Amino acid sequence: MLYEAFKLALKAIRRNKLRSFLTVLGIVIGVAAVIAMVTVGNGTTAKVTSEISKLGSNLLFARPGQFGPGRASTTAKSFNARDVTAIEDQVTGLRAVAPLTQSSQTVIFGGESRTSSITGTNAAYLTALDWDIASGRGFLDSDERGGRAVCIIGQTVRSKLFGSTDPLGQSIRVGKISCEVIGTLARKGQSGMGSDQDDVVLMPLRTFQRRIAGNTDVAVVVVSARDGVSTSKVQSDLERLLRERRGIIAGKEDDFTVNDMTQMLETVTGTTTLLTGLLGAVAAVSLLVGGIGIMNIMLVSVTERTREIGIRLAIGALEGQVLTQFLVEATVLSLFGGLAGILLGLGLAFATVTALGVPFVVSPAIIILAFAFSAAIGMIFGYFPARRAAHLDPIEALRHE
Repeated sequence: MLYEAFKLALKAIRRNKLRSFLTVLGIVIGVAAVIAMVTVGNGTTAKVTSEISKLGSNLLFARPGQFGPGRASTTAKSFNARDVTAIEDQVTGLRAVAPLTQSSQTVIFGGESRTSSITGTNAAYLTALDWDIASGRGFLDSDERGGRAVCIIGQTVRSKLFGSTDPLGQSIRVGKISCEVIGTLARKGQSGMGSDQDDVVLMPLRTFQRRIAGNTDVAVVVVSARDGVSTSKVQSDLERLLRERRGIIAGKEDDFTVNDMTQMLETVTGTTTLLTGLLGAVAAVSLLVGGIGIMNIMLVSVTERTREIGIRLAIGALEGQVLTQFLVEATVLSLFGGLAGILLGLGLAFATVTALGVPFVVSPAIIILAFAFSAAIGMIFGYFPARRAAHLDPIEALRHE
């Protein structure tokens, strides 16, 4: 019986091709939107996770003030070089400790200029972030102690200012000071947040503080734990030391924040996953709109085929057979829309992730769910018209013109 109902459904669909296409269009758009949104969201999550993971799972970041859900304070006093020295001397299991402070400045060489991120730090910064020197050298102790005006530039700065010219030994203007280029950094590419990590100029911390910032503040302390050392223990020791140095008594809240990469990764991944789910849910609303369209067209179809239904009932067709016929027709329409929507959604998702430069991460589960949901939409919204057809009075139906 189902096979016969399926054949009748295909015949009815072919008989009104344009109307059938317009009917399933809502389902196509709904399924395509859900699959495209979720696939792009999954790719973005994978990209962010990959970029953060590149920094390593053994990194911690300490900064003044409270940051996090429901709390934000930047009024706490800044760290200084003595805090950095204390961390190096008193916290065990560390691979590198790097002070960090940043500013955006105009960088000029010859007739070229650009606004880049200027970072004041020390030689340990490259060790902590596993960042290699592409050419030239890193900072020496004498550069840092003497506050020499030397700098290491990222690949974006190098290409924009120097082109094919060798930048080593050249002097560039950073803000209001002249700075000798002693090295170039290996290419890093975009961060997980979309910023260009290569658009940077590194300077010795003391030089930056004296000649650009005009203070001795340290905005962030980057701490790298040695392999095999628990970051939780390092974080606990670091927080205990900072509380002691900042005079925070027992029971008082910290006026600083220490985050490790695992926490940051979990937070970012959780956020992107939530946003992906919300976007998918919003897109799924259009599936309901498509279902209403199917119900509307099936009601019209029942009205148009009232006489046909009356003849079938008069010659012995059961109500269940008529019900099945129209229910199968609605479900077939919806499934065609689901299949077309899956193909369209994957195509849109592939084009989008290619343009954004994120991985193409297909979720079989969401494809199966979208297809099953489209079938359910057809059955649910097709039931009322099918039931109406099955309960027609054969005599009244035969009189219908």
